[in-house]
Amino acid sequence: MTINKYISIIAAAISLTAASCTKDLDRTPYVQETSESVYKDPAKIKSVLAKLYGGLSLSGQDYENASLADLYTTDAGSVVFLRTWWSLQEFTTEEAVIGWNDGDLLAYHNLNWTPDGKYLKIMYDRLFFGIASCNEFLRQTTDDKMSSFTEAERNNIKNYRYEARFLRALYYWVAMDMYGNIPFVTENDPVGLFQPPQKSRSEIFTYVETELKELENLLPEPGTNEYGRVDKGAAWMLLAKIYLNSAIYTGTARYTETITYCNKLIGAPVYRLSSSYANLFKTDNNLTGEIIFPIAADGVTSQSYGNTSFIILCALGGKMNPADYGMSTTWGGMRATKTMVNQFADPTGLTDKRAIFYTNGQSLEITSLSDFTNGYAVPKFVNKSSTGQAGKDPTGRFTDTDFPMFRLGDVYLMYAEAVVRGGSGGSLSNALNYVNLLRQRAYGNNSGNIASGALTLDFLLAERGRELYWEGQRRTDLIRFGKFTDGSYVWPWKGGVAQGIGVNKRYNMFPIPTADLIANPNLKQNSEY
Repeated sequence: MTINKYISIIAAAISLTAASCTKDLDRTPYVQETSESVYKDPAKIKSVLAKLYGGLSLSGQDYENASLADLYTTDAGSVVFLRTWWSLQEFTTEEAVIGWNDGDLLAYHNLNWTPDGKYLKIMYDRLFFGIASCNEFLRQTTDDKMSSFTEAERNNIKNYRYEARFLRALYYWVAMDMYGNIPFVTENDPVGLFQPPQKSRSEIFTYVETELKELENLLPEPGTNEYGRVDKGAAWMLLAKIYLNSAIYTGTARYTETITYCNKLIGAPVYRLSSSYANLFKTDNNLTGEIIFPIAADGVTSQSYGNTSFIILCALGGKMNPADYGMSTTWGGMRATKTMVNQFADPTGLTDKRAIFYTNGQSLEITSLSDFTNGYAVPKFVNKSSTGQAGKDPTGRFTDTDFPMFRLGDVYLMYAEAVVRGGSGGSLSNALNYVNLLRQRAYGNNSGNIASGALTLDFLLAERGRELYWEGQRRTDLIRFGKFTDGSYVWPWKGGVAQGIGVNKRYNMFPIPTADLIANPNLKQNSEY
């Protein structure tokens, strides 16, 4: 079994019994195999690693049967990491609204959620289920327990352990970004009724930083691991990201370190800018050379309603023909607000090709959140290849399009921002060059180039919107720039008001779910909730 785009990295992998690190984490158990039998077979151990990766894009053992989902649910698609993380990162901003009033879904764009929020708990539980799964993998693959295997097998399993540690660090990064002060547990803690202590955001930051700095010396060189698996480039990228947001996470700016790790990524010959922006969001985006770490998808072997299938199907509706985007149906959910559209001087896409909007039958204004035709549609992600071939799923429901969790275009913009914010080890001329390289790709020539005087923080926030919209970056970006809750920057329906208003600063973090506060007396709620 290999772990790449074309096979079941993520399909029905051998299951493991992962101990929950929160007492209320309802889930159906992994079945069919026990830890004792699985961890005696190196091939099955690799299947467990595949399951750890699959947690990013799959519900569990079946895309539709809720009883086989990793977490208790009535809708298997709703408990997928990518779908929930993407939704909370995008629906809370100017980049996306959704017309469905499923549970408390509309509360997220309105910025008026509560600790009892359905999707806040789904995200929280998915994160800590992922952490628990990684912890269990690490408990079961120690040197002592693997002593009966050959040296080659033991070395492979050591490398799997590094990858599991990275995935755990990734989950902890998202958890500290979203929830701030969180429960903390590793493979060294007991299982069962153990109630983990709560660590501060700053303490979690230090843990993630320490893990990644060790892993950058242990993971494979960039581009040498199987596609879809992490390598040093993924560790460098996550380090760059936590350093870029360090002032928010810890109160101390670390922009120099951001530049250091951006330089490592930019200097790695395996990464290059795609010649086509649109190709980054198609089924063969693995060939672009720009993606540093994907959340892989395959419409046959890893069917899911929570990977890019969700992003694509939910963006189609109105007069749009699903076949034009490689799909057989539409879900009629997500659109952009006019604030996002107006980031582009020309939203037709004729000038800046990053402006990928569908406007036929769609109004720019959103007077009704439930009406799909209110707001421009955003078919940025498609289930077609760069040559126009539809994805492999014959039913047209599931996509082959990988989600670019980390990519080089983001590195260029992080470098530029860190320089403008005063980090050392970079230069304004390089920052300007990287930004203009992205704009040259977007415009097809030098007509969109900017001069050094235009390279301001306000410009960079807008440029991140133009380059990275609908890639799960916006909530974190707006918080870093002080614009998420502030009344000086509003968008339609921010705060639940049509024209948008500022909201309480407590919404810069999500609350700890009420059920977890009840289950674990070590936890204290975030301020003002």
